[in-house]
Amino acid sequence: MQQWGRLITAMATPFDQDGKLNIKGAVALAQKLVQEGTTALVLAGTTGESPTLTDEEKLELFVSVKEAVPVPIIANVGTNNTEKSAALAEKAKKAGMDGVMAVVPYYNKPSRAGLVAHFEAIAQAAQLPVMVYNVPGRTGSNMDADTILRVADIPGIAALKEATGEFDKISYVLREAPQSFSVYTGEDALTLPVLAIGAYGVVSVAAHVAGKQMRAMIDHYIAGRVEEARKLHLALTPIYKSLFVTTNPIPLKAALKLTGFDAGPLRLPLVEADEAVVALLRKDLEELGKTEGTV
Repeated sequence: MQQWGRLITAMATPFDQDGKLNIKGAVALAQKLVQEGTTALVLAGTTGESPTLTDEEKLELFVSVKEAVPVPIIANVGTNNTEKSAALAEKAKKAGMDGVMAVVPYYNKPSRAGLVAHFEAIAQAAQLPVMVYNVPGRTGSNMDADTILRVADIPGIAALKEATGEFDKISYVLREAPQSFSVYTGEDALTLPVLAIGAYGVVSVAAHVAGKQMRAMIDHYIAGRVEEARKLHLALTPIYKSLFVTTNPIPLKAALKLTGFDAGPLRLPLVEADEAVVALLRKDLEELGKTEGTV
């Protein structure tokens, strides 16, 4: 979606050492990301440990970060409870957000008709552009192309975050969806490949530690400098992989600390990265010239 730009970062949520929400840290992280090329932020998504955040914490996070940075804020409101998701979407609208994100409902495994009704209810409540998030590795449900196209016709549904490598499906959606509907990959490693088939951008995790390189890669590609983009893609491939060597955001918070930004601990049931994960991250970050801190 043009107003959100091409490099959206799904931001980690900083906590203090007692596990409390660290608003000062969240503002500092958001400002860092914007300075490094992020064009919009998703707050309280999976990378932001949304299952462990209360609605009150989410709203505090939304408002505080919105006041601190000049880029659009996309508030994650999606759950597997339609009524709850719609209520939070309405609150996000009142809090001044620029859009909302809603995941395919997990565990319930709704039918196509149920998915359409779910996203329609959220869009009606939000009265904001909605990004639909398909991530079968998390939800247990993979929204097929025909369902995506049905959802794309709902007023207010503006974009798709597609966290699969199903290029045939992505290509079909790009061909058949309304021109106003934007497709983003949710897989950092697929950023350049999906741009090549017409997707608009990425909702990124890796931009936390490689935002400048990712923004340069995207800008090179859009400007027709394909070889420069390809070189950056290949250079970034190791960190793309190591950030997902175990459950996100476990490696991400370790990587942030290695680069000099301490986002604090994770909330249970997630636990800190082990020594093997930290060693892998350190190696890949050193190759990019990114290490400053210790874990």
